[in-house]
Amino acid sequence: MKKRYIAGGIVAAVVIIGAASSCGGEGDKPSDPRPTHTATPTSGAPEPSTGGGGTGSGSEPTSAAKKPQGDQVVFKVWGSAPSGVDITYGSDGTNLQGSGLPMTKTMKLKGDALYYQVTAQLKGGGDIHCSVTVKGKTKEGRAQGGYNICSAQANGGLFGW
Repeated sequence: MKKRYIAGGIVAAVVIIGAASSCGGEGDKPSDPRPTHTATPTSGAPEPSTGGGGTGSGSEPTSAAKKPQGDQVVFKVWGSAPSGVDITYGSDGTNLQGSGLPMTKTMKLKGDALYYQVTAQLKGGGDIHCSVTVKGKTKEGRAQGGYNICSAQANGGLFGW
């Protein structure tokens, strides 16, 4: 068990060093003029709306659904994807496939999981959002246009969740 925590610490250090090195650069000018996507933390997971459904639904999420329990992980994808979307979600040891918009999936929190993630790739155009909520903390992402990918990932600490 201690080896897993040490490995998680090494992974976390590499991610932090990589993120710090990518923050510097040539002034404030981006090297690529295309818009980029970054996941941003939010205080609560938005709930997908129950009206409309299907891949053409562009409605905003509502907070009508139940809140997740502390021992559950909630994965969500919502928005508009007229040509469809490929969804994958799970933990560092699990890779599951989701379908349809809006999508909400719940799984039991595993204390030894290093991270939980959801990715959703547009099959053409669209505008989608995705989120992962673990113990009341939500990580969120967005993708818009072509075949772009929405990605959100919640990371556990060195000593678990």
